[in-house]
Amino acid sequence: MGKITASIKGVGAYLPDYVLDNEELSRMVDTSDEWIMSRIGIKTRRILKGEGLGTSFMGENAVKDLLKKTGVDPMDIDLVICATVTPDMFFPSTANIICDKVGMKKAFAYDISAACSGFLFALTTASKFIETGSCKKVIVIGADKMSSIIDYSDRNTCPIFGDAAAAVLLEPDTDGFGLIDSELHSDGSGAQHLYLKAGGSAFPSTEETVANKWHYVFQDGKVVFKAAVSNMADVAVNVMERNNLTSDDIKYLVPHQANLRIIDATANRMGLDKSKCMINIDKFGNTTAATLPLCLWDYESRLKKGDNLILAAFGGGFTWGATYIKWSYDGDVSTKE
Repeated sequence: MGKITASIKGVGAYLPDYVLDNEELSRMVDTSDEWIMSRIGIKTRRILKGEGLGTSFMGENAVKDLLKKTGVDPMDIDLVICATVTPDMFFPSTANIICDKVGMKKAFAYDISAACSGFLFALTTASKFIETGSCKKVIVIGADKMSSIIDYSDRNTCPIFGDAAAAVLLEPDTDGFGLIDSELHSDGSGAQHLYLKAGGSAFPSTEETVANKWHYVFQDGKVVFKAAVSNMADVAVNVMERNNLTSDDIKYLVPHQANLRIIDATANRMGLDKSKCMINIDKFGNTTAATLPLCLWDYESRLKKGDNLILAAFGGGFTWGATYIKWSYDGDVSTKE
């Protein structure tokens, strides 16, 4: 029997119904479709509307979609990890809430917070439970309701983000498919350039924190852009070289959907044509931890068994990483609604 790896066996997703396009956004803040498209590459983004609906609502529906497509009983799931920076509440974890809503009563569950790199961190963590044999079926969710922490009078951030959730099912594989290699990094010195200041133990919620808009995302765009371009590209190339992969061997780069220029720069560094990049930033914007699995869901029909994928992300913290996956099945989205 070959080495046990964690293989993706299915992808599910949920997108809110409400579409916020650039025209509507330009009536809310000083921006325009031309400005957003030329600098970021986003045309529309989805926004979750409805009183009391949080990240778990989207995660619940993404997991239900996944279980329906794969035909897996929720009671057979051993572990659920949710990557998010917009949990429903500090505790219980959003993963825990999703388990209850979906009926995954035998799974233990927890959240991972690594901003836009969260899905990669969660995926790599989950793979270890599969590789050691302690879990047979693991669900990894990337989900964020970024509209809940965005200031829609700040044109530096509000055009960028959208809401979504997507999830993958991991199972053991001994035929060489699945998650082959990862390289993950973090650098806390970058915290000053991309953060949400208030609401935690350092700055609990007060009238002052609300008045100062400390409960919204702050981003120093130029610094973040520069760090994202260099670090995403470096780590993706490292993973390729370590696994003796050339650009010809790669079916797709699955990049974090933060900025079209960052995606282009990473692909160029890897020697990849744009046709080998999964891109849906124009439709969905930056959905933070959901961007990578949402790309897999969006492109699933184009994937074939044995395809080599490089997933790469960069996020607040700073956090960044890349993962090499050998895809384990021929994509079939006949059940995708």
